[in-house]
Amino acid sequence: MGFGAIIIGDEIIRGKRQDKHFSTLVEILKKRGLTLDWSLYIGDNRPRLIDTLKHSFATEDVVFSFGGIGATPDDHTRQSAAAAAGVPLQLHPDAEREIRARFAETKTEVTAQRLELGTYPAGSRIIPNPYNRIPGFSYGDHHFVPGFPQMAWPMVEWVLDTYYADRFHLLDETEEAILVWDGMEGTLIPLMQRIESEFSGTTVFSLPSLGDAETRRHIELGVRGKPAAVASAMQIIRREVPALGFAFSEK
Repeated sequence: MGFGAIIIGDEIIRGKRQDKHFSTLVEILKKRGLTLDWSLYIGDNRPRLIDTLKHSFATEDVVFSFGGIGATPDDHTRQSAAAAAGVPLQLHPDAEREIRARFAETKTEVTAQRLELGTYPAGSRIIPNPYNRIPGFSYGDHHFVPGFPQMAWPMVEWVLDTYYADRFHLLDETEEAILVWDGMEGTLIPLMQRIESEFSGTTVFSLPSLGDAETRRHIELGVRGKPAAVASAMQIIRREVPALGFAFSEK
């Protein structure tokens, strides 16, 4: 079971706003010893959303969906989730309670349009919203939160801490790397293959840079995986890189 993200909105796809959810979700997961396996950006397009959710519902992944759960004409996420799951939309009683309480605080009429904010695919659970009490919702292991960061991020943390705490830090990993100056990936590939062969479960990565006015051409060469395996693998890399004719420095 992996972790995925679906980030929704024409404003992001068209460049009117810069996405902040991806980098923050990575950090939220990292603090809990978890990693993000995939991420998708999708505009406010209902048929595409339905197709995307049909695919992700068929997996065992935990998926966080950001945006599109409002009640304006360009919000399609709630309807798309219901269509993808093949269930009707229903006003959730817990969501109705929260919505009524929210608007009672401001002495605002609770209209049918406002109650639409609590209409989710049948079988959903609410996600409390500490910002304004208008909930998000969970359907299975898919969790739908607003596009507003102030609301979305604490709601994501609540979901993780409530439903997935038993998975925290089960697969803790670390990462180490060096900078190989004027390195050539073709020359380093046999060493990289050797490391992955000798240290099962590790990932060797190579990030080339063409250099700029401040630094010359180099490759960030490193290993990601269990701490003990990474430490041993990096010892070999630090020994073998000079033998291949390249200087390196610590990252």
